[in-house]
Amino acid sequence: MEEENNEDVYEQAEQKVKDLEEDPPKNLEDWPDDHAKYVTFGGREGDHGYEEGPEAKLGPSGLVHHEDGSVSIDGEKVDNPEEFKGDPIPGGPTDQGASASDEE
Repeated sequence: MEEENNEDVYEQAEQKVKDLEEDPPKNLEDWPDDHAKYVTFGGREGDHGYEEGPEAKLGPSGLVHHEDGSVSIDGEKVDNPEEFKGDPIPGGPTDQGASASDEE
């Protein structure tokens, strides 16, 4: 009986994540914080490739952020790296509004 319950919980979590695939949240606090946070975005591993699934909406698979601030896709630097950068994570190292005491 408990196995069936666990499967039900997983199926509900999987559906919740699938619903997010069309329009993924931009802010970390908008992502699920229940069992759905353990479900892989785009479904279980091996069902499809990155470029064939909803993960492609998160950005190209060949995208690389370099230490100098530049961005390349499949080895070619892009003209406007800002297009491929998200908002800083609140309190993170790139958050201009974070104070030094927030870093502890």
